[in-house]
Amino acid sequence: MTIPLMLRQLRHDVWATEHLIGRCRALSAEQLELTVPGTYGTIRRTLGHIVGADESYLGRLGLAVADPFGPGADASLAEVAAHFADVKVAVERILSGEEFDPDRVMTTNRGPIRAWVLVTQFVHHGNDHRAHIGTILGAHGLDAPDLQVWAYAPTVGGLSDG
Repeated sequence: MTIPLMLRQLRHDVWATEHLIGRCRALSAEQLELTVPGTYGTIRRTLGHIVGADESYLGRLGLAVADPFGPGADASLAEVAAHFADVKVAVERILSGEEFDPDRVMTTNRGPIRAWVLVTQFVHHGNDHRAHIGTILGAHGLDAPDLQVWAYAPTVGGLSDG
């Protein structure tokens, strides 16, 4: 069975956030509070924002996650990781079945949109804020993980041997 393109994109998004959470687990409590001008906020708050927004987007698509803390929540890294586990499960459900209609019109706080727009925003939002965290890490002399699709592709058989 061919994996739908949107599901492949969401799987990369999940992989990237998971890798970033893993990298951040090695940081001290003080390092998790680092930030630089022009980014969303501290590393910890940005991770909470990413995962909280993921939960919100999934909820709007009809895949509510248990006990969401919402975007911008002041969560610990352990809480973020626990919520992210629910996000991973929901992402697999969203496009794995025949029932997902990317052209379904939905009502949001921005007005009516098609479901594919929300899925695309899910990916864009995660990329944008993961880049913020990479900027914070680099500005403070800390290694940032490579979250590009180029790093992900070999883990799922996406690059040829040639």
